[in-house]
Amino acid sequence: MDLHEEACCAGFNLGRRTMLKSTLGLAALGAMGITPLLLPGLAEAAALTKAQRDAMTPDQVIAMLKQGNERFRAGKFDTHDYLAQKRASAAGQYPAAVILSCIDSRAPAEIICDAGIGDTFNARVAGNIANDDLLGSMEFACAVAGAKLVLVMGHTACGAIKGAIDGAKLGNLTGLLEKIKPAVEATKFDGERSSKNDAFVDAVAATNVRHTIEEIRRRSDVLAGLEKDGKIKIVGSMYQLVGGKVDFYA
Repeated sequence: MDLHEEACCAGFNLGRRTMLKSTLGLAALGAMGITPLLLPGLAEAAALTKAQRDAMTPDQVIAMLKQGNERFRAGKFDTHDYLAQKRASAAGQYPAAVILSCIDSRAPAEIICDAGIGDTFNARVAGNIANDDLLGSMEFACAVAGAKLVLVMGHTACGAIKGAIDGAKLGNLTGLLEKIKPAVEATKFDGERSSKNDAFVDAVAATNVRHTIEEIRRRSDVLAGLEKDGKIKIVGSMYQLVGGKVDFYA
């Protein structure tokens, strides 16, 4: 067993391999009529079951994603048998989190957090903004499908943020960038407030993440209610393109 699988929040081991070898994991598989030995690799890398996901707290889901990011940064990924995960999740999905992130090709959230098929819902839009369709998608993820965490993930050197700073205009992109502009105006920064200033761009990106969290709570009574009841958490994060670290914050 890898050392990272032994460490977890409040003694609850979140490693997929350990969970599936546990009584809980095997019992859940048995209840579905699945014999692990009949599915090559399933005991090593299967998707989350409902029982496993439901037993997790929002803080444990955060810990799982943090540990995954540590593995990503170290280049020590979990062994992912994607075919086994596909088979295990074909009849139903029980993701632990929904991640709202940017479309940037350098920032795929599920890879950055070393997640497998069935672990997370992944919503991507330039500038990780919250529009009506994405809010509805996140409401489905949490209120219907049972995810425990809404994670908004921005990133450094974000092109959408630069476009909003510059007031760029291009077809439908113009309206999207308008949703980011309040974050530009709200960012307190000593120095050149320009898209050519990397520090300012990253400061605006962090403000934009917080604005998106505020928008989620303000515009979705469903998600705000689940958070108030302690059933989910809504948190923000910033992915550092250089170094690969994900910094989490409320």
